[in-house]
This record gives sequence, structure tokens and C-alpha cells, in this order.
Amino acid sequence: MKRLIKNNVHWLGKIDWELRKFHGEEYSTHSGSSYNSYLIQEEKTVLIDTVWRPFADEFVANLESEIDLESIDYIIINHGENDHSGALSKLMEKIPNTPIYCTKNAVGSLMGQYHKSWNFNVVKTGDTLDIGNGKSLVFVEMRMLHWPDSMATYLTEDNILFSNDAFGQHYACEHLFNDLADQCKLSEEAMKYYANILNPFNKILKKKLEDILSLNLTIDIIATSHGVIWRENPIQIVEKYQAWCNDYQENQITVIYDTMWNGTKQVAEKIVEGIQLEDSDVTVKLFNISKSDDNDLATEVFKSKAIAVGSPTVSNSVLRSLVGFLHYMKELKFKNKKATAFGCYGWSGESPQVLMTMLEEAGFELVGDSFKVNWNMTKNVELEAIEFGKSFVKEL
Repeated sequence: MKRLIKNNVHWLGKIDWELRKFHGEEYSTHSGSSYNSYLIQEEKTVLIDTVWRPFADEFVANLESEIDLESIDYIIINHGENDHSGALSKLMEKIPNTPIYCTKNAVGSLMGQYHKSWNFNVVKTGDTLDIGNGKSLVFVEMRMLHWPDSMATYLTEDNILFSNDAFGQHYACEHLFNDLADQCKLSEEAMKYYANILNPFNKILKKKLEDILSLNLTIDIIATSHGVIWRENPIQIVEKYQAWCNDYQENQITVIYDTMWNGTKQVAEKIVEGIQLEDSDVTVKLFNISKSDDNDLATEVFKSKAIAVGSPTVSNSVLRSLVGFLHYMKELKFKNKKATAFGCYGWSGESPQVLMTMLEEAGFELVGDSFKVNWNMTKNVELEAIEFGKSFVKEL
């Protein structure tokens, strides 16, 4: 069923209430998601994007119940990833000659995925497409946000920016619009989306935001590819992105650990105690990584000015949960964040130094020396752990 966005623009996507993992198993979607497709009906009829492949048959059937498919004059593919283009092949079986407008890289992406030579029309930033009634589509390349083929599309007169993956969230919301959504949930999911998907491209994003703003476009609605549509004060999410792409941090320290027999857990708790004693204003959060979600933890790191990471020594190294997570931190390319490491050991005690090396390789600035405890803590060692937490705060 199509839902009105504005004037002759409707949403024709799919709300996926059951989705719990995205990008394979890489991204947790506790709140589901949506795949947003849009239909514009002026003198020309335009379809912007489709939905994920598992919903292709449903999407095409719904679209066919709303309009004559032969009436579609243009298809715009802002991004070739399967969650956007997944129903395209099924749709093109019915209307094989319909022109598809996309970037040059998107042609390669779509042909590589679907092995079809459709009627591709390559566009670049500033190109326009007249759709009648005094309205045009303006194309803006969004290379590496977050694929090389990405672009956004702007509808003049109605002042709608179809922003592709930028400004979205993995959030299934029956109300469709930001002003009707749960504001806390929306804020959480928007930040998580940015931290886990867009943060590696901060420099590119910063420049692209400047480019978009320099076009002096009036933006009344930001129609995203996932999650809710920003219609009430849509620039609020642009302003958040401007803040987030500038090596964002809050007054927060996050302590992350894994443990075998609770020794490293106890050290972590004492370090947290020391941090709180030294600075009562700082927000301190403590997570056992084996009982936490990596994407949620990445969001906490994104908010943090510093982190402390702990593991017991295992086979002269660290627990594999920390190896995978710190590799992920390296992928996300966080900047302007400080770190230290700690851990327990019985025999050799390499884990804190291994963690320090991995943290440095992931782009964190190391603060002071690491802290390690042989076997379980005594009362004196507990005091040392508390002092370590205090010293860590002082050196930030």
C-alpha cells in the first residue's frame, strides 16, 4: 500500500519488523528496519529505488496493484546494494526497456550482481531530469557514502532530498515520519547507524555535507532509504551529522572486558570505581563484551573520549572476543580517542601489552602504562586498580 509523503510523492517500501541482523551477521537490528522506495507521479512517473530481494515479489505485486507498470517512465537507483536494488530484476522482467538512472559505478554494481544490460543512463552531480509540471530531479553523487556507486536525488518544488543511506536508521516504525516516532529510539538508532556504517568515511562525509549545503537547496523533507523520513525540522539530522563527522565525543569513558574466572571482571570494576572517584562528572559505562552486542558497544565507543580494555592472558595473548572487536574498531577508524589496557594472568601476563598494541593499531592514543594483576587481587592490589582508574582520568 502506498503512503503519502507530499503532493504526488508516495512511499512504497517494506517495513521489516523481524530483521535482527543486517549485512550478513555484521550489524544488529534490534528494532528491525525498512527498505524505502518512492513513487513520484507528475507528468512523468518515477520510481526511486526498490526493496531487499526477499521482498521482491511482494514489492512488485504491490506496485502493480497501485499503478500500471508500463506507466513508469524512469527508475532511479541511488545505490546498487541488494537492500535497495533487490526487486529491480523482478521488476525489469515486466518492463525491460524502462530507463534506469544511476551513477557510472552503479552500472558496474548492478551488472555485476544481476548480469543484465538494462537501459542504463549515467548521471553525475548537477545533472537534472525534467519530470514535468515544473519539477526536476537533481542528482548528487555520494561516492563512498557508503559505496562508490552511491548518490542522492533531489526533487525541486517539493524540496525533497532522497538521501539514500545518509541520514537513515535501522528502525522499523509504523508511523513512517520522525515527528511521530519514539524520539529516544530514533536518536539511538540514528547514532548507531552513523557510528557503525558511516564513521569510516568521516572526511568524505564532511566534504559532501559542505557540497550539499553549497547548492543552497531548500530541504523540506529528507526521505531516507532506511527508517523514518525526516519531515519535521529535517535539517536537525544534517546538523547531527556535522557534529558526528568531526571526531565526535561526549564526556564518557567506556570500560570493556572479557574474563575467564572473573579476575579481569573484578579489576574492571575497581578501575571504574577509581574513575568515578576521580571525576564524578564523567559518564562511566562497563561492559562484558561476551555478553554485549558489538554494534551497540561500537556506538558507546563512538560517544566516548576514552576507553579501557581488559582481558586475561590466554596462550600468551588475549581472549578472541577482544581480538575481533578491536579489529572492528580499526575498521571504524575512530579518531581523537584515548585508551589503556588491563588484565589478569597466572603465568606469563602478556594480555595488557597485546591489547595496547592492538588499540594503537586501531587508531587510539595510548595513555600511560597498562595494568596487570597476577592471579586474583589482594586488598592492596584492589587499591592499585582504583589508583590506576584515577590516574587514567588525570592523564586524559
